[in-house]
Amino acid sequence: MEQGLKLLIQLVLEFAPVIVTLIQKRTEEMAITNYQLPKKTQDFLDVNISNQSNSSVARVEQQKLLQQQLAIYQRETQIKIAEQEKDTTLKLPEVNKVLDSWPLRLYPLQILDHTSNERIPLKIFIAPPQVKFDQFDYSNDGTLEIELMLAEGLRTFINKHYSLHSPIRPTEFLAGAWDSKRFHSESSIKALFGILKTEPILILESEKDGNYLNFRIAYWGLGQGNYYYKTIARLSHREIVQESAKSRALEWKKIRDELLAQGVNLEEIEQLGRDNVFNLALLEKAEKWKAQGIDISKLSLQYQVNHQDFEKLCDVLTTCHFLVAAWVADVYHLVHYDVPPLLPELLPSLLEDALDLQSVQAIIIGYKQVYQALEKERRYWVPELALQLAQSLSHLTDRSWAQEQVDYSINTWLELRQSPQQFTNLLEAMHSVIRIEDEEYVQKLREYFMTVGDRLSVLEAEKLLDAIANLKHKHPLESTDPSYTLLKHSSKVTSVAISPDGNILVSGCVDKIINVCNLKTGKLLRTITENLGEVSSVAISPDGNFLAVGSCEHPKSNVKVWHLKTGKLLHTLLGHQKPVNIVVISPDGQILASGSNKIKIWNLHKGDRICTLWHSSAVHAIAISPDGTILASGSSDNKIRLWNPSTGDPLRTLNSHDGEVKSLAMSPDGQLLLSGGADKTIKIWHLITGKVLHTLTGHLDEVKSLAMSSDGQILLSGSADKTIKVWRISTGELLQTLTGHSGTVNSVALSPDGKFLASGSADKTIKIWQIFL
Repeated sequence: MEQGLKLLIQLVLEFAPVIVTLIQKRTEEMAITNYQLPKKTQDFLDVNISNQSNSSVARVEQQKLLQQQLAIYQRETQIKIAEQEKDTTLKLPEVNKVLDSWPLRLYPLQILDHTSNERIPLKIFIAPPQVKFDQFDYSNDGTLEIELMLAEGLRTFINKHYSLHSPIRPTEFLAGAWDSKRFHSESSIKALFGILKTEPILILESEKDGNYLNFRIAYWGLGQGNYYYKTIARLSHREIVQESAKSRALEWKKIRDELLAQGVNLEEIEQLGRDNVFNLALLEKAEKWKAQGIDISKLSLQYQVNHQDFEKLCDVLTTCHFLVAAWVADVYHLVHYDVPPLLPELLPSLLEDALDLQSVQAIIIGYKQVYQALEKERRYWVPELALQLAQSLSHLTDRSWAQEQVDYSINTWLELRQSPQQFTNLLEAMHSVIRIEDEEYVQKLREYFMTVGDRLSVLEAEKLLDAIANLKHKHPLESTDPSYTLLKHSSKVTSVAISPDGNILVSGCVDKIINVCNLKTGKLLRTITENLGEVSSVAISPDGNFLAVGSCEHPKSNVKVWHLKTGKLLHTLLGHQKPVNIVVISPDGQILASGSNKIKIWNLHKGDRICTLWHSSAVHAIAISPDGTILASGSSDNKIRLWNPSTGDPLRTLNSHDGEVKSLAMSPDGQLLLSGGADKTIKIWHLITGKVLHTLTGHLDEVKSLAMSSDGQILLSGSADKTIKVWRISTGELLQTLTGHSGTVNSVALSPDGKFLASGSADKTIKIWQIFL
């Protein structure tokens, strides 16, 4: 592990200044170019700024929003430029000449192919060394193949912590791609950069040089004008295997002495010891000579090595590779996507007792340099950035590094809000300028203090949250508290729906009761209990006349249709053999879709079955396009299927979620499909092409329900993490988090005018929120 730490420290010292220079150059380019935001985004900012006061807090929120929009727009611009450069590069006449000396087994088109517009993953290649030991014959020419063991170790590490399928830190490891027997060094890197400069790439190259391995890295990120390529360390492979042989000899000595103590014959023991006998004798001679003042470094002491020592060399190289890969991946995702580093959290478990103060200090200094460089373009995000870094460092034994970042975070927060008072206790100083919009930041502070066990600071943070709660009480229209809470059910609420006129709220529950209430006052208008079974889903027709209810209580699983205003039962639709999880009425009010392990399409007015759509697993969500030509279904096999609901013909299968698909919604213009899953993400799809446009992350548990505003701009999501989040669809920006439920939020519904949100929860309550979209 010692070699791995030395290598990582050297990388940080060499590489962090390079990243800082790249960020500074990007910041200068943004200033010179004077990025202009799209008109829709700029109009949004102008409206928000004009609606706020001139207080320092208001200016902070304005600047935070502006900086975030600029960062998002710059990333989108970089991606568009990269796409254009990618198309141009492959058409250049000299491409064929480059391919003659191409150092990879993959062709450029295979590497440049992207299946979606999500975050661009960092691609990692390894160029492994060819190390030859005459003692072994692992291949025909006596060369030990390190590549397979190295690739397996790095693959396991990346898949666990930086998976390609991760929505947060996607990293793609392309093992076996390097044609290391033909190409290496500067010529290879130059050829790769010429064709692949639009792709963020890290190359880990180790090359044999006598008894040493030269460890080099090559790197370039998004929009980078040139590549970084440098030797960052020289490792003695001879020393590593020799030290391993010595360690084996010392372990053997312990076993030999134990056997001797039990009366085993020495000759018999030494027959079992093999090369350990020779190594131990040589080691003891060396120690004796050293004690006599002889400089044994001048002697050629050759210990006998075997496959265990070779495996030790592979372990050391693997450690070096995954430490360097993790640090560079952290920096890439931080710089380009504002993702906090993960490596500090992993270090204690990865290195155990090998982690020392010097290595921690070097790693943290490197991160701090990168964060400080980001300050210039994201000054108003410094409190959040520094707090993220503190949370990453909180797992280390020495908490002083994390505390330094927390203090820096709060100090910057106070400076930005122009706090007029100076306090020894920074948390006390926050009281003078705290505002409702600071709730999320204070909650993160509290989480950090709980992580490190700082009880006094936890109490101070809770006082700040109490102060925010008092502000909400004084200014209810600015708060995220619900306008009122309905306590009408005796068990968990599974589904809510709002009538098209915005006056009626319908709720269903596992207590086998449906409540019909006045949305504005909460007054109960009607209760439906007629042989329902446990209610899983409710839906109201676009004309407000029909109420559809699905039952998940087998064998009573069925769908019932009532006249909403009179409460008269119109249809009981039978045929499902499994619990009915979801019912949806089409936007044109003509058909009703119900999902269990199959989806049945019904004529809403007549109750006749039109067709059946066959699923192999439970269907949790259904959405129908505004023109009624496409039905989307999400199921427990992690897939979304698109159908023609009139004929039952399958159209396409969408597969991007890493967990069950729990919720779906369609945009009013029929262009977008939104899906929420058990993988805690929300995906925004282009319905026609089937491509993922955005992946929204922020929920801490599965996303159970989605609702969209009538203009298609705002999305609301209810989750098992007990929160409701408000998102801007065009940018993927999280606008607000609503808290108040004490259980899973199973269902959300938005009134047509966008002023009221209803949420049903496992905490047996329905909450009505007055919001301003």
